[in-house]
Amino acid sequence: MGMFLKGKGVYIEKFEEGVSKCDRILWQDPCLIISAFSSSSSSSFFSSTVLCLIFPTLCWADSSPCLQQRQTPPFIFGDSLSDPGNNNYINNTSQYRANSSPYGITFFKYPTGRFSDGRLVPDFITEFAELPLIPPYLQPGYHRYTDGANFASGGAGILVETNQGSVVCLKTQLEHFKNVEGKLRRKLGDAEARELVSRAVYLMNIGSNDYIFPLALNSSIIKLYPQKYVRMVIGNLTSVIKEMYEKGGRKFWVPNLAPFGCVPGLRVSNNSCLEEANALAKLHNQELPKMLQKLETQLKGFKYSTSDFYGFLIDMINFPSRHGLKEGKMACIGVGPFRGGRSYGACKNPSEYVFFDSVHPTETVNQKFASIVWNGNRNQTWPHNLKELVETI
Repeated sequence: MGMFLKGKGVYIEKFEEGVSKCDRILWQDPCLIISAFSSSSSSSFFSSTVLCLIFPTLCWADSSPCLQQRQTPPFIFGDSLSDPGNNNYINNTSQYRANSSPYGITFFKYPTGRFSDGRLVPDFITEFAELPLIPPYLQPGYHRYTDGANFASGGAGILVETNQGSVVCLKTQLEHFKNVEGKLRRKLGDAEARELVSRAVYLMNIGSNDYIFPLALNSSIIKLYPQKYVRMVIGNLTSVIKEMYEKGGRKFWVPNLAPFGCVPGLRVSNNSCLEEANALAKLHNQELPKMLQKLETQLKGFKYSTSDFYGFLIDMINFPSRHGLKEGKMACIGVGPFRGGRSYGACKNPSEYVFFDSVHPTETVNQKFASIVWNGNRNQTWPHNLKELVETI
């Protein structure tokens, strides 16, 4: 690594073993230098050591004021579509865990607790935002909350009663966030913590389990009063978002629900989804944008993005070849019709499938959806895409 002064700026040349090119950067702002090294795919001890020798006052722990100024951290809430492995650290059964092979085989090469063969949508979002991969909040030893935190739990719902006792429900995820917010205030001071929390984006992909769970129990409430039940779910989600807003949250991404009646585990036949389930998803998806629009008018500075997960996934299921895939209805792993039963054998090419297991998409699908969320047009994600929210001061 070479460095010399050039004019008023600092010229940095970084070359590390195994890297085929040098990165030459001319910057006047040392904060930009810190940011570049923090977002580099390499984490060379030599590079970071030299950097701290140059700017020693900026290298304490994980709370560099430059990093806080430049980054927009994500705080992630949700269910198995976003859980990076939090369920590995709570008392539950294997039904609620993805910590065995073949989960993780595509990217990580080992099971991390993610319900997929590889990365999830939030993993790609952090990559697009040039931030490090965020581990589970419950993983011991992780405290780098200036980069964000992931509280999601596989099987979780908006309602406390959904899979209660086996998952971390949304309200408990909110309590975990409040704990993080308190730690940030103690570490950074009230003003800097408030600025970081307000600059952050809040990714909230949750709700399907609130409908799948009572359907599995053959609940009379959801069958007799579906609209009332949906309003209750949306009302609870609204309350949580308002509490996040009170803590300083201003930028939210809340996609609509998938056509979960068409997942391999619920599909009725090759040409039929479980329409009772999809009808509930559609009711939820009608109410969600109304709620978000109302919050935008009620809460000063509130900004949101919502994405059409339903439309995206149903098109992939019915027309996989349009998206470079081969199989839309059958899972990559599993047993029984559409491989909807749990099994631990792996298919040869997960990237050709929409679903990895009975419920969850493959990494390929997650990446495609994340790209739409990040940089999609107004027909796919609205009124802003996530890139616009991240870049909003």
